[in-house]
Order: sequence, then C-alpha cells, then structure tokens
Amino acid sequence: MSIDISKIRSDFPILSENIYNKPLVYFDNGATTQKPLSVINRISEYYKTENSNVHRGTHYLSQISTDHFENARSYIAGFVNSASHKEIIFTKGTTESINLVASSFSKIISSGDEIITTAMEHHSNFVPWQQLCINNGAHLKHVDLEKDGTIDLSKLTELISNKTRLITIAHISNVLGTINPVKEIVEIAHAHGIPVLIDGAQAIAHVNIDMQEIDCDFYAFSAHKAYGPMGMGVLYGKEEWLNKLTPYQYGGEMIKDVSFTKTTFNDLPYKFEAGTPDVAGVLGMEAGLRYIEDLGIENIKAYEDELLEYASCEVKKIAGVKIIGESVNKTAVLSLIIEGVHPFDLGTLLDQMGIAIRTGNHCAQPLMDHLNISGTLRASFALYNTKDEIDIFVKALRKAVSMIIN
Repeated sequence: MSIDISKIRSDFPILSENIYNKPLVYFDNGATTQKPLSVINRISEYYKTENSNVHRGTHYLSQISTDHFENARSYIAGFVNSASHKEIIFTKGTTESINLVASSFSKIISSGDEIITTAMEHHSNFVPWQQLCINNGAHLKHVDLEKDGTIDLSKLTELISNKTRLITIAHISNVLGTINPVKEIVEIAHAHGIPVLIDGAQAIAHVNIDMQEIDCDFYAFSAHKAYGPMGMGVLYGKEEWLNKLTPYQYGGEMIKDVSFTKTTFNDLPYKFEAGTPDVAGVLGMEAGLRYIEDLGIENIKAYEDELLEYASCEVKKIAGVKIIGESVNKTAVLSLIIEGVHPFDLGTLLDQMGIAIRTGNHCAQPLMDHLNISGTLRASFALYNTKDEIDIFVKALRKAVSMIIN
C-alpha cells in the first residue's frame, strides 16, 4: 500500500489554513499532531448523540456510552497487543501515566535504592524519578549518550546493581529521533529481575508497538501525538504489576466498597481511574489510532523515513548546519543548530513565513547540558507532510539565516 498524500491531507482541515497570508507548513508534530476529520467528527458525534456518564446509569445513553468507552479500551489493548484490556489504564497523557507509576513506586523505593534512566529523557520521564529519589533517599543514575545520540547497552549494564529497582527510558527521543533498542533493554533488565517503564510518547504514531514483543512492564503514551485529542493518554501495565501497586488518586469509580472505617479498591483497570473519565477523549483517541491502523504503521514509517532522509540531505547543504542526533536508527525528528545563529531567532522568522517548528530545549534540559548546547531548531514530521513542504522549509531557512547573519 502506498501513501495517497493528497487524500490524507484532505482529511486534515487545518492544513488548508494560511499563516501570515502564507500556506501553513506544519513541522511541529513532535509537540502535537493535527487531527483528521474522523477524530473531530467522532468527538462531535459523542457530544451530539451519546453524551452521558459511563458505568453509572441504567438508562440508554449511559449504557451505550459505557459500551463504546469499554470497546475503545479493548481496541487500544489490541492496538498495542496487550494481553488484556485490564492492562490499559486511561490517563490525561504520558506525563500523568509516568507520574502514576512514580507515585506508586514511592511506596516501594527505599533509601539507597537506585533508578536508572538516560541523558536523553523528556522532563516528564526525568523529574518524577528525580523527585522520588530525593524524597526517598534513593539515587537516580543515567546512561550517557554516544556521539550519534545512541545508547551503549554495555554502559547501561555497568550501571545495574543489586540496588536497581527500575529502568525507565524513552522509546524514541523527542530531540534526537533516536529509536532505542527497547526490547534488548528489557531483556537486560529482566535478566536482573528489574522492571522497565518506557515513555512511548514519540513512538506511538511512528513505529509498531507490541507489548508482547517488547515485554516491558509499563508503557506510557498520549493520544494527541497520535492524531487524537489533547488531555488523553494511556498507561499500559502488566497485570501482575498493576495488582501490586496502590492507587495515587482516590474517589469515585476506583472503589469497590466504602464504609466509615475502610475502603476496598476496585478491580483493574478501574482501580487507577478515579473520577469521571474523559469519554469523548477516549473515543477520539480510538479514532486516531484507527486512522493509523487503516494506513498501516509500516507504510507510515516508510514514508516518514523518506521525508527524514530528504530533509536531512537538504539542510546539510546550508552552511554551518549541524544535525543533532544522527543515529542510523531514528524516526521523523530533525534537530539542528546553525553556527552563529540562535534557534529562537530562526523560529521567529520561520513563523513569519508560515512554517511551524519548535525551538528551545524541548523539555530535555539535561540532554542540552549533556550536549553543551542551549537548544535546537526542531522540525518533526508526520504522515501528512510532503517533500514540497520540506523544500519550502529549507528555502525559508536559508533566507532566515541570511537575514540574521547579514
């Protein structure tokens, strides 16, 4: 199956917008993807014809909303090849998913224990563990990166000790685009009896996600980076681990029985889903993932790899450009710096030319410190982007550089 780019672009209304009287070139997909009509319409349809709280009513709307809500959970479980729908916990996004696990692990981690992460992590997969270690007297260790932005697994192995309680790592770096060998990392960790959490925010829309193959203990991702709505995400957790952990939020839905003296928590997955859920968000997330499935993740990856290769070759023709992150195994993220030019200045000028990119440390300040840079200009691609847009971007980038330097 080939990508019909014209058809795809017609599915995304926002791509027809003009910015400062110029056609929008949207290269900020690492921050959030745009939404196809199928997602927009599904959310609208829910509020127009189905709106009701789930799990709590005997009336028709509540029952149909509950059915669609739980069917979406089952679909998502299948999408990531989870062993059971019970292993799919709905959250507000990757950040909340990771914080949920960190909060629960705060009751497991003791003084002197160790958690291992890497130098490439997003703040959402760094700060929760840093604060947990500070509060519990534990130690957060990190694996430094190789020059191409990859991890040397032998260095990871060297950090493991009998005090290591968790390894947590990004599947794909939001700055470097590096695709980490998560299956191999899990195998190393499990050989030492250590659980693994994977931050899949940048992976869910770009590579195949298979929980049985990866075999990690926790996997977190957000809907809005996979063509779904903001404020919605998933924590996948192996059932044995989710049964061990205690909830970090309390209230309705997550209880089985409450008396004046004690509370019994609900069964999985509801044990971790306190309060009224974002039903429309769940249905929108399902629609976004179905859009990916209909196109085929392998087709999407092949097309995005073409875009990345083309963009990388073109930007290298600009004097002074240095690409940050040149792993041979990476996905559609192109971070760069240009000698003598601040990324923010470039981003401001590119915006005036209708091009949406991102500048700064990309919520990865420890990585910037590790690389000894203040930030990068990041173009991140999605299935609706084109080589023609890359040509526009490169031409605009040349112009912006000349305006600043000259």
